[in-house]
Amino acid sequence: MTEVYDIVIIGGGPVGMFAAFYASLRDVKVALIEALPELGGQPLALYPDKKIYDVPGLLGVTGRDLVTNLKKQMGLFKVDIFTDTTIIDVRQTDALFTLTTDKEKTLLAKTVIMATGKGSFEPRRLQIEEASKFEGAGLSYFLSQPETLAQQVVAIVGGGDSAVELALAIEPYAKKTYLIHRRDRFRALEQSVKQLEHSPVEVLTPKKVTGLKRLANGQLQVNLTHVKEFEKNEKLVVDQLIVQYGFISQDQVVREWAIAPDRDLYGVLVKENFVTSQPGLFAIGDVNSYPGQADLIAIGFGQAPEAVNAAIRCFDPDRGGPGHSSSLIIE
Repeated sequence: MTEVYDIVIIGGGPVGMFAAFYASLRDVKVALIEALPELGGQPLALYPDKKIYDVPGLLGVTGRDLVTNLKKQMGLFKVDIFTDTTIIDVRQTDALFTLTTDKEKTLLAKTVIMATGKGSFEPRRLQIEEASKFEGAGLSYFLSQPETLAQQVVAIVGGGDSAVELALAIEPYAKKTYLIHRRDRFRALEQSVKQLEHSPVEVLTPKKVTGLKRLANGQLQVNLTHVKEFEKNEKLVVDQLIVQYGFISQDQVVREWAIAPDRDLYGVLVKENFVTSQPGLFAIGDVNSYPGQADLIAIGFGQAPEAVNAAIRCFDPDRGGPGHSSSLIIE
């Protein structure tokens, strides 16, 4: 007999993990579904060692440590966890949601909370001829451990938060660190840019990468062109080139659900308590869209209890609460 969950949460990033914990805190039967092999979402998959400064009460917590703490928090109560599992369809019949997975397993739920972020993601790649042949051999789009680049010459390409923060993280380990950006100004957080200006990182702007060449000694020659003065070219020799152009999100699977919720250009449209156009289906975190919405982990954390409490009212309108967690005694 197929189990019926009170709440199924789709998406095992930080917001989904906290929602699962809070649901278990309220003593409902909850399942957490994650498409990747491991819980943690983007903070663990993309920037495990980058420090996050906008989570209240945690000063400069790394993505890895944040996820570790969320896992410990979830471990206090029972949460059924399914990793490496994608929900390929959601239907609603007889007051229950039927969720079909890519593992030929079906879950039944009274309510569903989407915490899928922007969907699966892949890096925006360097748009130059034959760039792909250098991937994994001097050209990369991810870096989880800056210390692995000790005594190497490294160039970062990009102008946003990820590029600036990665350059600052690598600089203490690398022999030399360059940051290449096609504009004069960076789009990163102001405090990060200020830190960059006072660091040994050599900034190369406004320049873009126009070619790559493998040298006999195994290093990579990076050809740069000045964006405003095209006759100005230079060659940079590095051990590693890391491109930080951001990521392309893919949420096509959700769009193909039988009860796909209404959306706009920015995400799934939500109303009061983060309910979608489908009653009983909620959306929290970066996946949702409403006026004034901002894609911050802290905001998603705040949305999680509100959606969980609203979900509980759907199937148990007479339940009291929520109470305060400070009244609990946990050994």
